[in-house]
Amino acid sequence: MPQSYIKRILNARIYDLAVETPLEEASVLTERLGNRILLKREDLQPVFSFKIRGAYNKLLHLDPVKIQDGVIAASAGNHAQGLALAAKHMGIKATIVMPKTTPGIKVDAVKARGAKVVLHGDTYDEASAQAQKLVEEKGLTYIHPYDDPEVIAGQGTVAMEILRQHTGHIDAIFVPVGGGGLCAGVAAYIKYVRPETKVIAVEPADAACLKAALDKNRRVKLSEVGIFADGVAVAQIGKETFRVLKDTVDDVITVSTDEICAGIKDIFEATRSIAEPAGACALAGLKKYIDREGCRGLTLVAIDSGANTNFDRLRYISERTEIGEKREVILAVTLPERPGAYKAFCRDLGKRNISEFNYRYASDTDAKVFVGVQVSAGSDDRGQLIADLEGKGYTVVDMTDNEVAKLHIRHMVGGHAPSLQNERVYRFEFPERPGALNKFLTHLAGRWNISMFHYRNHGSAYGRVLVGMEVPTSDKKSVQQFLDELNYRYWDETENEAYSFFLGA
Repeated sequence: MPQSYIKRILNARIYDLAVETPLEEASVLTERLGNRILLKREDLQPVFSFKIRGAYNKLLHLDPVKIQDGVIAASAGNHAQGLALAAKHMGIKATIVMPKTTPGIKVDAVKARGAKVVLHGDTYDEASAQAQKLVEEKGLTYIHPYDDPEVIAGQGTVAMEILRQHTGHIDAIFVPVGGGGLCAGVAAYIKYVRPETKVIAVEPADAACLKAALDKNRRVKLSEVGIFADGVAVAQIGKETFRVLKDTVDDVITVSTDEICAGIKDIFEATRSIAEPAGACALAGLKKYIDREGCRGLTLVAIDSGANTNFDRLRYISERTEIGEKREVILAVTLPERPGAYKAFCRDLGKRNISEFNYRYASDTDAKVFVGVQVSAGSDDRGQLIADLEGKGYTVVDMTDNEVAKLHIRHMVGGHAPSLQNERVYRFEFPERPGALNKFLTHLAGRWNISMFHYRNHGSAYGRVLVGMEVPTSDKKSVQQFLDELNYRYWDETENEAYSFFLGA
């Protein structure tokens, strides 16, 4: 069956608009993961995504008379950009129906390429239904983003390039899956030309429509679809793509949001480019495969499928990356409410870096702290840390996989503390380096009762800390002298409106 696509792929005449993208070795990842890692850089296409291949190939195969009224598509963004550019290149009017949840950067890019944009619904499926309605009303020609043989063949040129660019043995190629167009094209070509090479599909765990279909041996529609990786947020695998994939894909791996975020960071460190979440899915799956199989010395290819992401999403992505790389553990720890408890806790953590520390006074007996600690990836350092702390008498709850803790509680640890007397609040900045927070706490510990503490390492040059301390009126000059001698930049925030409104005693 794959051979039916070979001629289509070989005859895809797309290179007056699409480009042959490089296959680059990610040397840092190769060294770290113990396997040769190659990235297929589809983020370098004119629309920053592989979608230009399939959209343009489809338009080239249509009757010019049939499409004189224009073409239409439903898309979360990348197919939209590809179709808009291809239609403009050929002098065809294009209308794109996009979910309202589509990142603004993709909407603006489609408009900039001359297409008319209609925003409708929250998911691809809702947008698709609206597009079909417009087909009937206005006689437009619908260009499916994935479930079409010519679109699949256009995407299959990615595989043709990979085998031409790397003539040696390839153990596996990892491909992101939404509706399945890219994966079907790649799998059809690879399994015909190089059947010994595995084709491994990668899906977000909250949008795994191919895995659901393979498990049931039929297409199923997911009741809910996560939209973080919007480029692959599809509720049902395509009919034609499933027909191809059920016989050609060797495995399906699902990845979490945190694992995708870690993949984005890996691609940035390897290429200095920022992949969109869907673009990093394949690499996230590749890493999970290596961890699962324990393989070494293999040659593995991940398709970096796109780089269309909103800049304002980067804050969330960076927040989740360390957990996705299994380099940060989030803990709720109970400490005794007494002077010096913080210092003892930091000492008991050993040489591990603290990435976050949140605390607000609640009672005279116990202190509940929300703490992030860096651990070693690829080992049981997380479990060992928890065991060590429990062995030293701490009550520890692991919240690393707790979505409420990661998304909300970490920003809400606090509240008023009516029983506090003479609380003073200071904001500090100090040079951010390993052990900096421990040094800061060591200077501060045991002098005055710490009633509030917030610190988060954002990877910047300076660490930023907000501290509340119970300072008797008689000690006001002493604390001022101590802070001046500490030689850290600081600000007295005791009269700050935000503190008074939300946290003040």
